[in-house]
Parts: sequence; C-alpha cells; structure tokens
Amino acid sequence: MSAVAHVVIAPILVPLLTGTLLVLLRGSATPLRRTLSMLGVQVLLGVSLWLLLQVADGEILVYPLGRWAAPHGIVLVADRLAAGMVLLTSVLALFAMMHAIQGSDRRGRQFHVLFQFLLMGLNGAFLTGDLFNLFVFFEILLLASYGLLLHGGGAARSRAGLHYVVINLVGSSLFLFAVGTLYGVLGTLNMADLAQRVAALDADDLGLVRAAALLLFVVFALKAALAPLHLWLPGAYAAAGPAAAALFAIMTKVGAYAILRVHGLIFGADAGPLAGLVDPWLLVLGLVTIVVGTLGALASQRLALLVSHLVVVSAGSILTAFGLGGEAALAAGLYYSFQSTLVAAALFMLTENVARTRGAFGDELRAGPMLPAANLLGGLFLVLALAVAGLPPLSGFIGKLLILQASVGSPALPWVMVIVLSTGLLTLMILARAGSTLFFKTDTHAGAATLPDVTKLVPVAALAGISLLFVVFARPIHDYARAAAGQLVSPAGYLDAVLSPGPAAAA
Repeated sequence: MSAVAHVVIAPILVPLLTGTLLVLLRGSATPLRRTLSMLGVQVLLGVSLWLLLQVADGEILVYPLGRWAAPHGIVLVADRLAAGMVLLTSVLALFAMMHAIQGSDRRGRQFHVLFQFLLMGLNGAFLTGDLFNLFVFFEILLLASYGLLLHGGGAARSRAGLHYVVINLVGSSLFLFAVGTLYGVLGTLNMADLAQRVAALDADDLGLVRAAALLLFVVFALKAALAPLHLWLPGAYAAAGPAAAALFAIMTKVGAYAILRVHGLIFGADAGPLAGLVDPWLLVLGLVTIVVGTLGALASQRLALLVSHLVVVSAGSILTAFGLGGEAALAAGLYYSFQSTLVAAALFMLTENVARTRGAFGDELRAGPMLPAANLLGGLFLVLALAVAGLPPLSGFIGKLLILQASVGSPALPWVMVIVLSTGLLTLMILARAGSTLFFKTDTHAGAATLPDVTKLVPVAALAGISLLFVVFARPIHDYARAAAGQLVSPAGYLDAVLSPGPAAAA
C-alpha cells in the first residue's frame, strides 16, 4: 500500500491519538492541554487538505483496514464529497478551538478530550464505507457531544442534555434494528456491496429491506433535524457552550450526508423496485423544515435560540436541494451546506461575545445597556445575518440562488420559490429586529456594559472572512461541489473502487 493511501485514515487517527494522549495527561497544566489540542487540530487541518488534493481530480481512495478487501473487510473510502466534508470539519474545529482556549474550555473537565473524540467520530462517519461502522462512528460522536453539551454544568444544560440523550438513544436503537435487518437479509453491510445486492433483490425480501431502508431514513432525518424530528436541536444547541455549539453546526450535516450517501448509493437509480425510495418524502419534509425553523426563529426570545432555529432552516434548505435530485441540485445543496455551516458556527461564537458584553442581560432579545463596541459587534452580526438571510452579494445568496435554479423544471418549482424566498425575507426581518434590539435599543436603568476583548472576536471575524471567500471563489467551490455531485449521481466509480481489486478507480 502506497504512502498516499494512508492519508485516508489520517483524519481519524490524528484526533484519536491526540485525545488518547490528552487522557493520559489528565491533571496536567491547562496550557499544555491547550497546546496539544490545538496542535492536533492543526495537524488534522493539514492532512485533511492533503486528502482533498489527492481526490480533487476524481480519484477514489480506498483504505482496507488490516488489508482485508471489501466486502469481507472494513474499508474507508475517500471521494470528493467525503474529503470536502472532512476539510470543512477541520476548518470549523480550528476556529472553535481558538474560541475555546480563550477560557470556555476551563468551565468543566475533559473538554479537549471530548473535542478530539468528536472530531474522530465526525471524520469516521464521513469516510467509512461500511454501514455498521457508520453506526459506530455515530455513537462515538454522540457520546462526545453528550459530554460537550453538559460541559460547564447548569440546570439548562442538564435538561437539554437529557432530552438530547434520550432522543438519540432511540435513534441509535432504530439504527441497530435497521442494520441487523439488512445484514440478515443481504448478508453484508459494505455499502458498495449492499448497492449491488439490493439491485438484484428477490421479490420475497423487498418488504424487509424496504422497512429497514425507511428506518434508516428516520434515523438520518433525526440526526439532520428534519421536521418533525428537529425538536431536540434548538434547546440543545442554545444551551451548549459557544465552542461546542460552533462544532455542533456540522452535526446536522452528518445526517444529511448519511441520507445522500446511503440512500443515494444503496437505494439510488439502479436499486430496482426500491430506487428513489425516500425521494418523494425528502423534498416535502425539507420545505416543511424551512418553514418550521423560520417560525421558531420568529418566536425566539434569545439570540442563541434564534441561531439554533436558523440551523434547522439551513438543514431544511440542504435537504430540499437533495430532494430535488440531479447533479445541479446536489451541487447546490453541497455549496449551501459548506457556507451555512461556517456562518452558523460564527453566529454561535458571536452570541457568546455579545452575551458577555451585556452582562446580566446576556443574549436576551430585549433592550439592555449601551454597548461600548456596538459598531464592531454589530458589523460582524450584519455580515453574518446577511449571509444567513441570503442577500446579495454574500454566500448565502449564491447558495439559495443555486437551489432555485436547480428547481427550474421541477413540478415543485412554485413551492420551492415561494417558501425559499418568503422565509428568506422573514429571516431578514427577524435578524434585523434582533440586531436593532441588541445593538441600538438601550435601557437607561440597565447599568454599564463590559468592554469586549477584541482578541476574542478573531475566530468570529475569521469565519466571517471565509464566508466572504465563498463569494470570491464561488466558481471553483461550486465546480468542486458539482464534481462531487457527479460522483454521487454516477456511483459506478465508487463501486469499482471499493469492490474491484487493484488500484482505486477514477470517476
């Protein structure tokens, strides 16, 4: 096996080894733990970029663990989509860590260990080519997220954590039922092998496999916060610490990725009677999620809760694009997914800075003390708000425009146009109201606000700057997303790379 092939497993090994080292060094000085954790994130960013460069030309890298070839052995698979999601995770982790080491990591125990294991679970979920190991990596990232959600303690986090744990335990149980059923009927859990066996499925087994596929969709819809299974998200994300919430911004994308990967590959166009099994539901539920998330944002009385509902809106927008189907729609959904994740993370971190500055008023959407740095905080909020609402020329506008263009020719065009445009306008009004309340309305009896530490705004400003780069480099980013979508629409290259002996195939 060439040295290049080992880059596929590196995004999993780096956080695993870093987290293990941090466990062994528990009780050591905080600066040492911070240094090691930040170093691990930086190395992860480097190997993630290297991985993306290796697959950018269409090559699909397959890493058979223990050199046991698929479908009998466990494989990791890196194509354009998986590498793009791993790099997005690494970029997000870098700035979340920059925010955490400014002090929030000291509010509880083992923050850095949990942070690294969450990265391991996320990257493993994106890279695995095996359905059971998708379950395993889901559990790793969920266990780490439980700890990060509760980091710092408090009644609100304990209550949100309880709801989060219970609903995800139910999801994990359903996942096991689905995986067990598929293995019992088809005798394999390798996703490429499953795709071939489902295509040649006997009529007698269609009912069981269809039930298992629908169970998987329910599980992935729960992870993606697709309505009506989204109710756990706003409370959990709003209660989490800022760095944890910023990293959580990509967790709904894991569910969307799983829907795209599993149902697109196993139950795609070549799956015979089970082809496109969830397609009629995905578009409808995506549009409903946009509406529900927007109404939740309208009713929010805290900025953190508002941002959490906007994460639900972004999940609905992404799955609406995926539900439209076709290469252009998938590319639009991927572009929107990349930029919306970074913007949501920046908003979560900005929320914490605003709350700290306002003192006892926190992030409540009511008049408070006059902010001494209202122009700086408000300027960052304005850039991010415009990106979320989808106003030109920011990246959110490009993402929504691509989704609308992809809907042309679809019977659902009127619904997509009306819902996307009207909720975008309503989102702008909601954010304008929130911004004017936080940065312009003052209560003369509120006392004095705290002068913000400008250095703590660096991660927020950096993510806002990256969102602007999504405008400057919109063409190459969209071209990459289009190429990734092409591999998903035509999965023959993926199947050949995983199941055929010899070197990885090119797509």
